Amino acid sequence: MQRFAWTGHSSQGTTSGTIEASHASAAAEALIGRGITPLTIRAASPSGDAGGGGAGSGSGGGDAMTTLRSWLPADLFDKKVDPVDLLVFSRQLNTLLRAGVPILRALMGLQETATSDKMKTTLAEVRRSLESGIALSMSLAQHPRVFDNFYIALVRVGEMTGRLDEIFLRLFHHQEFELFMRQQVKSALRYPSFVVSAMVAAIVVINVMVIPAFATVFQNAGVTLPLATRILLATSRFTLDYGAFLLLGAGAAVVVLRAWIATPEGRLRWDGWMLRIPVAGKIVRKAMLARFARSFSLSLKSGVPISQALTVVAQTVDNQHIARRIDGMRESVERGESVLRAAAVTGIFTPVVLQMLAVGEETGAIDELLEEVCDLYNNEVQYELKTLSAQLEPILIVFLGVLVLILALGVFLPVWDLGRTAFAK
Repeated sequence: MQRFAWTGHSSQGTTSGTIEASHASAAAEALIGRGITPLTIRAASPSGDAGGGGAGSGSGGGDAMTTLRSWLPADLFDKKVDPVDLLVFSRQLNTLLRAGVPILRALMGLQETATSDKMKTTLAEVRRSLESGIALSMSLAQHPRVFDNFYIALVRVGEMTGRLDEIFLRLFHHQEFELFMRQQVKSALRYPSFVVSAMVAAIVVINVMVIPAFATVFQNAGVTLPLATRILLATSRFTLDYGAFLLLGAGAAVVVLRAWIATPEGRLRWDGWMLRIPVAGKIVRKAMLARFARSFSLSLKSGVPISQALTVVAQTVDNQHIARRIDGMRESVERGESVLRAAAVTGIFTPVVLQMLAVGEETGAIDELLEEVCDLYNNEVQYELKTLSAQLEPILIVFLGVLVLILALGVFLPVWDLGRTAFAK
C-alpha cells in the first residue's frame, strides 16, 4: 500500500488529506466513494508531505511570493469561462462523439475553434492529461472553475457506462436550463436595482448639495425649526463631516461580510437567511427545488445509484442550508430508509415533491416524476420572476413616498413659517 496526498471538492467545500491505496486510481475511487471529487492526487513522502517538492532552501523572495499568494484569492487574476462557451462545448462534443470521432481528436478540434483563450488553455491541458493516461473525468476535475462537481460526476458515469455522447447531450440541456434561469433573475432584478440606485443617488445629492443651501437660510432666520428639518440638517451635516468614513466603513463591511460568507458556518447561516427573505425567499426555495429535481432526475437517468446521486446533488445545489439537508437525506437512505421518508425528515420539500417521490418509489419512475416536478417549479419560478417587479413596486413606492414626505416636511414647513412671519410683520 502507498500513501497519497490529495485535494478535492465535497459538499462542504475544498478539502485535502492523505489516503492509503495500491495506486492513484484506487485512491480516486475511494475518495469518490466518500462523496469527494478529487482534484489532485500525488504520492506522499514518508513524512506525509506531497512528493515532488523541491528543496526548501530557496531564496526568501520565493517564500515572500508564496506568502503573498496565500493572502490573495486564488482566482484574482484568473479569467472565467463564459457559461455560453461551456454550453457550446458540451453540445459540440456530443455531436463529435456521436459521429464516432475519437475523444482526443474531438478535443483538438474544439480547442482550435474555441473563441475564449481560457477555454483554449483548459482544453489543451485536458488533452495533455488524457494523453498521459488520466481518465477524462479526472482531467476535467483538475479545472474546478470550469467544470463543476455535477459535470464531472456525470462524465464519470458516462465513462463507466460507455455513453459519453448521451451524457454530454444531457449536460447541454442542464446547462441551457441553468443559463436561462440566471438570465431570468438578471432581467427581473434590473428595474428594482435601477430604482434603488436612483433613490440612493437622490439621497446623496440632497444631503450634500440641496440641504446645505437651505441650512444657511434657516440658521439666519433665528426661528425654532420643526423636528423634520432638524433631522435633515443633522443628517446632512453628518454626511458632509463623515462621508469619507461612511464610504470606508461600507467598503469594510462588504469585505468582512464576504469573508464571513466564505467560511462554512457563515455560508450556512447566510443561505438559511436567504430562504426566509419576504419576497425573494420563496423564489430562491422554488428555484432550489427545481434544480434539485432536475439534477437528481438527470443523475438517476444516467445510471448513478441513489446514494451517490444525492451526494452529487448536494454538491451542486447552490445553497449550503439545503445541501446539508440533502446530505442528511443521503445518510438516511444509506441506513436503509426509503427516499420518501428521508426526504420528509429534512423539512425542505413541499407536499408536491413528497407526493411525487412517493408515487415514484411505488412505480419505480422517480427520475420521470422528478422531471415533472422540475418543469412545475421551473414554470412557477418564471412566473414569480416575471411578477417580481410588480411585487417589489409597492415596497419601493412606500419608501419613495416616505422619503418625499420627510423632504417636504423638512424643507417646506420652515419656509412656510418664515413666509407667515414676514406677512405678519
